[in-house]
Amino acid sequence: MSAATAPTPDPRVVERVRSHIYVQLAATGDAPTVLAVADRLGLRPLEAAGAFDALAAGRHLVLDADRRILMAHPFSTIPLRFSVMGAHTLWWGGCAWDSFAIPHLVPDEPTVLVATTCPNCFTPHSWLVQRSGPPAGEQVAHFLTPMSRVWDDVIQTCGNQSIFCSESCVEQWLAATGHPRGYVMSLETLWNLARGWYAGRLDSPYTRREPAEAAAYFASVGLRGAFWGLPE
Repeated sequence: MSAATAPTPDPRVVERVRSHIYVQLAATGDAPTVLAVADRLGLRPLEAAGAFDALAAGRHLVLDADRRILMAHPFSTIPLRFSVMGAHTLWWGGCAWDSFAIPHLVPDEPTVLVATTCPNCFTPHSWLVQRSGPPAGEQVAHFLTPMSRVWDDVIQTCGNQSIFCSESCVEQWLAATGHPRGYVMSLETLWNLARGWYAGRLDSPYTRREPAEAAAYFASVGLRGAFWGLPE
C-alpha cells in the first residue's frame, strides 16, 4: 500500500491493530501487511495504514517506506544474525536481547533454540533458551549503542546487540571496526534482562514502559552505569 499520509484512527483501533500484528508474529513468525490487517479487522485500508503509522510513532513497530513491518520487538522480519526455533515456529531474532526474550513471551514455546555466529571470528553458537533458567556458556553479549540512543537508528542498534565467543573476540572486533566499547554482559545477565522485558506485550491493552520504569527494570536485573541511564 502507498505510504501516503493516512489519518490517525481511534486509539482503540490502533490497539486492535497492534494486538493482531503481535499475535500473528508470535504464532507464525510472519508479519501481516496493511491490506491484510484491514481485511482481517474490517477496517478501511487508510484506517489500517494510519494505525501502522501511529504504532511506528509510538515505537511499537519499525516500518520501511512502504509500511512493511521490519520489527515488532522482540520479533523481526529481517535477518539480524539470530534465528529462534521453537517446536512450532521459526522466527528471526532481532538481536541477542530479543532472541532470548521470545520463550518468555510466547505461551506455547517455553524452550527455543537460539542460533547465531560470533561477529568477530564467525564461530557458530547455539543455546537452548528456556524459562527455567539461563543457558550455560562462556560467551558474552556486547551491546554497542547506549539506551539513550537506541531509537536514533533502531535497526543499527539491534544489529549490534550481538553474542561473541569471549571478551577477547569483542576487543578484536572493536579494534577492527573502530567502534567504541559498549556494554558487555554474561549470558546469565542477558537472560535476566530478556525474561521480563516484554511481559504483557501479547495482552491487550498494552502500555509501553515509561523511561523511569525502564531504568528501574534495568537496575533490578543488575545493570549499572550511564550506558543504561543509571548510576555506576
